[in-house]
Amino acid sequence: MAQVNHLCHFFLITDKFAMNQDNHKIEDIIRIFDECFAEEYNTRLEKGEDYPIYLPAFLDEDGVKSERPYNVILFAHGYYSSALHEISHWLVAGAERRKLEDFGYWYEPDGRSAERQREFESVEVKPQAIEWVLATAAGFRYFASADNLSGNPGDNSAFKQAVFEQVKIYAERGYLPKRAETLRKALAKFYGTEDKIDLANFDLARI
Repeated sequence: MAQVNHLCHFFLITDKFAMNQDNHKIEDIIRIFDECFAEEYNTRLEKGEDYPIYLPAFLDEDGVKSERPYNVILFAHGYYSSALHEISHWLVAGAERRKLEDFGYWYEPDGRSAERQREFESVEVKPQAIEWVLATAAGFRYFASADNLSGNPGDNSAFKQAVFEQVKIYAERGYLPKRAETLRKALAKFYGTEDKIDLANFDLARI
């Protein structure tokens, strides 16, 4: 099965991703992320342009050498939702993947068949489950991202259910993986939300 880039996709720039922006400033999520990870992981979050991308230290896009001494997550269009989405992929990526541009994945463009879309979604379950938990900690609404506007997304109810089941695992365990849990706690503290993963706060019908 071909490997599908789960990060560097053109984020769905629609009204649903622009909502909730008024009460959630990108300056806040940037500062919170950097306070959590800039020193220990030499990684910063920054506002990007038309599309998101992760770049290791001293590298720009397409392997071009850079003088930037830190890893960077660039999120799209200044959207808070895009920041959460790209952060979640970084939180899932292991140490070796974090040494590679976009974690070593390649992008399969919009317009995928239903079968290829299912493959795409299979690598999105864990990051989107983490994204949903983080969004909830921030008091921000999460929407499942199919990312296939011009193709045939098919029925994505199974994907949404899979994301929910992964959230359920985290809720039953009581915590996220280490880096994700660090950020979840920081978001809950900043936004004054409940500092626990309560499954009652996750409504499958609203994503």
